[in-house]
Amino acid sequence: MRHWLRSFLSPAAVCVWYAGACVSFAQPPPNLPPTYIPQTKFWSGQDVVPVYEGWLRNPDGTFTMVFGYFNRNYREELVIPPGPDNHLDPGPADQGQPTFFAPRRQRWVFRVNVPADWGPKELVWTLTAHGRTEKVYGQLLREQEIIERLIMSRGNLSPGLDDPNKPPTIAIEPAGVAAVSRPLALTALVTDDGLPTPPVPKARPEVEPGKAQTNNSVTRRYGLSVQWLEYRGPAKVTFDYDDRIAVKDGKAVTMARFTEPGTYQLQATASDGSLSTTASVTIKVDR
Repeated sequence: MRHWLRSFLSPAAVCVWYAGACVSFAQPPPNLPPTYIPQTKFWSGQDVVPVYEGWLRNPDGTFTMVFGYFNRNYREELVIPPGPDNHLDPGPADQGQPTFFAPRRQRWVFRVNVPADWGPKELVWTLTAHGRTEKVYGQLLREQEIIERLIMSRGNLSPGLDDPNKPPTIAIEPAGVAAVSRPLALTALVTDDGLPTPPVPKARPEVEPGKAQTNNSVTRRYGLSVQWLEYRGPAKVTFDYDDRIAVKDGKAVTMARFTEPGTYQLQATASDGSLSTTASVTIKVDR
């Protein structure tokens, strides 16, 4: 057959024929789901995976298990109230876990305290969304012990425990009356030790046209700033900022807009660029 191909086809045509044959054999079977392609991104329709981040050792002998989650969607934000689709075992279904799930990976979101005699038992968090159930099992395994600084540094212990930098402190001013018809001002009061030194953005040096390819854009870096995350609520809360809020004169102010009445719990995280601290506020929204 190869001799026949060489007789009737040019070398280029033979290469094309072989490439087509290889592609036809490399194609996946047609009955595989769309998720077979690892590059596929889903805006919506996917589930939420609970994540066990590890456990903390408390001074009184008890322990704290720390959890996060991974919303597989790139855009869809899910509301899953406590109950059959969002519960922890053993114990009551509602143990303070989040009910609003922002897209993608959210780390170190909530904590559950367990007694000193917890032993080898498991704490199971179950989430069901779009017909799919995911579970995570929390245990006091030695290799899963973490320290508070790991959470403050968002997983980065560098430059180490002897770093003189202290995390910022944050408190949230009492909010006014919230309603669906009007936005609510949220003010975070933040203090810090001034470390690390706030970065100063520097523009790349200009190069004469035609001599080299260059990027003159300024890399945007932040010093002391605040970010908000919706933790619980019956619907999405919209905040009036794009990335994060710079702290000015000890305050970071934004507006929150609500689309449905109910009780909301919001988290504000203050970061100095190296360490962070989180505070929560509960808001009741009237119609």
